[in-house]
Amino acid sequence: EDGKERLLQVVTELSKAFALAVPHDEAIRIRDDVGFFQAVRAAVSKTTVGDRRASGDLDHAIRQIVSKAIVSDQVIDIFRAAGLKNPDISILSDQFLADVRDMKHRNLAVELLRKLLNDEIKTRSKQNLVQSRSFGEMLEKAVRRYQNRAIEAAQVIEELIELARDMRAAQKRGDDLKLNSDELAFYDALEVSDSAVKVLGDETLRTIAQELVESVRKNVSIDWTMKESARAKLRVIVKRILKRYGYPPDKQEMATNTVLQQAELLSDFWMASA
Repeated sequence: EDGKERLLQVVTELSKAFALAVPHDEAIRIRDDVGFFQAVRAAVSKTTVGDRRASGDLDHAIRQIVSKAIVSDQVIDIFRAAGLKNPDISILSDQFLADVRDMKHRNLAVELLRKLLNDEIKTRSKQNLVQSRSFGEMLEKAVRRYQNRAIEAAQVIEELIELARDMRAAQKRGDDLKLNSDELAFYDALEVSDSAVKVLGDETLRTIAQELVESVRKNVSIDWTMKESARAKLRVIVKRILKRYGYPPDKQEMATNTVLQQAELLSDFWMASA
């Protein structure tokens, strides 16, 4: 009686216990059995809820796919990565993206890409305001169109794959510009895609970004919620730097506001990392 419900509950508890026990030898010995019961649970759950896959089973399926995409000699590293708490965007290699494109279940492919990209955007949101905001809007737009049936699964998969490549390219751009991650965050905050700003050239924009990082680091202890005078002082410093390098006057106010938001974000990041 209540066999399905008891099976779902027990296998969930087994999976949690197994994750805690790895890499103990006894846990490794039974991992195939655990995998079998998880597969049975996924099948039973699917028939229980109809065509809608339960979120826990979807997460489990995603973890299986991700773990296969990560090469590691230590089992513990695979399970840690399979938790998807801090997914490495490097797993979104061209080969991995090609495998996702060829997946039989398109809805699972969409959810896999959405989850990986969303988690990566969350990671970037702690350090790069403009990048995370831009990529977040692109991801939300693509997923919303899919959910509203405006585009088919195949099309949204292509859009998400292209977004993954854009995120990889954005990560590499810092190396090409010879900027570290903090400097790149301020470089992006300078509205560098604007045609009026582009005329300054990469060299000048790079120098501005580096000076901004140096100036913000000197004020890293600002209590952003309380010390309005210190924020006003930093605003003056930012405007002075922009003016000195010939940043377009009509763009300075917007850039200053974005830079200050970026400064607050990075200050929190630096303080948390200290």
